[in-house]
This record gives sequence, C-alpha cells and structure tokens, in this order.
Amino acid sequence: MTNPAATNDLSALPTLSSELNELNEAQLTEFASAAEALILQVTDARTLQDLRVQLTGKKSPLTGWSKQMGKLDADDKKTYGGWLHQVRSRIQQALTDQQQQLEVAALNAKLEAESIDITLPARGGQKGHLHPVTMITQRMQQYFIQAGFNVATGPEVESDYYNFEALNIPSHHPARAMHDTFYFDAHYLLRTHTSPVQIRTMEKMSRRFASFAQAVFIVTTQTKLIRRCSIS
Repeated sequence: MTNPAATNDLSALPTLSSELNELNEAQLTEFASAAEALILQVTDARTLQDLRVQLTGKKSPLTGWSKQMGKLDADDKKTYGGWLHQVRSRIQQALTDQQQQLEVAALNAKLEAESIDITLPARGGQKGHLHPVTMITQRMQQYFIQAGFNVATGPEVESDYYNFEALNIPSHHPARAMHDTFYFDAHYLLRTHTSPVQIRTMEKMSRRFASFAQAVFIVTTQTKLIRRCSIS
C-alpha cells in the first residue's frame, strides 16, 4: 500500500511560477498530467480527499492562478481562462474516476469478507400453529364423533331446492330476498344456512340420526363459522 504521506507530497508536481502571466500552455499541461499520475497512486478515500483539497482547494496553486484572472486584459483572460479550465477539468475528472474505483474496490472487499456459503443447510423457520377457533372446532368434532355423531359437510354453492324448497320455505319468504341472499342465477346461490347439509344427509341415510353440521357463511366481507347441533 502506498504511504499516504508520500502520496500527498506535492513535490512530485512540476515547480511552476505563482504568477499566472509567467506560465504557458505546455507548463500547465505538464502540471495536469503530473496531478493525474499522483491521483492514480491513491489507495484510500481519506487520502484522496486530502489530495483533492491540495489540488483544487482555496490554497491550491490552481485557485491562486484563477484569482489572478481579473488582472489580465481581455485577450489574456480568454487564453489563460481556457488553459486553467482544461487543467481543472482534467484534475476533477481524475479525482472522480479514482473515487469511483476506490468505492468499487471497497464494496468488493466487503462482499468478499461477508460472503455466505449458500450450500450450507438452511436454518429453517419456526412452524406456526392452528388458530384457536380451528382448534376448538376440531375438539368439538372429536367429542361428537366419540359420542357416535358423524360430521356432515356439503357444498357452499347450493341449489334453490336444497336451500329453500326442501325446507318448505315459500317463494315469498323474506329469506329469499335479494338483499339477504347471494344468487348466481335463478337456481343456484351461496348457501345461507346449514340445513341443506341435513337434507342431503337424510337423503343418503334412511335411519334416524343426530347430526352435527358446520358451514362457512359469508356475510358481506366477513367470514364466520356457524355451528348447529340438531336432533331429528
């Protein structure tokens, strides 16, 4: 690694007059080239910032020459102004490029030091658990199953027959109103209660039975679990 003290030593730059009108284009070009070579030797951001101040700061030779522009006549201002602008542009561009290279090098070094072996086994996540309502529902089902019940289920999209007609609900009943029932067409709708499950179950079983039916009943945007225990 380059010694920062040596890097910031401006003695590597050509010795030029402090008077702007005593300089020529070749001398200023040589100064810019020497400054670029000095910048390329920098290996850390802090040293680069110090060098930036020494080359373009308030006390730098470049700033001292620029302050003398006001004393020159119109023709010399145009000539020396162009030279100084070119020197300053080259130095600032070299500083910017070197800073970008140092940032990239620092990032690569950090990534290499913090690299992760993706072939290692995953740590794994903690498994969740059932919702308390689900847990209670399952416990209730197990209780009734052990007592001799069966858990009956049915479609959530039900026909008009099973939802209303088989339960002797007439066509003029308020439950059939559009604002109380979600219809798909004239014959199918979202099941509005659990009784259709009992109808379907009774059609399959001829003997007397006790049933425990559960359904998901959708009301606007809320989902509720409705449970009914009936003896028939």
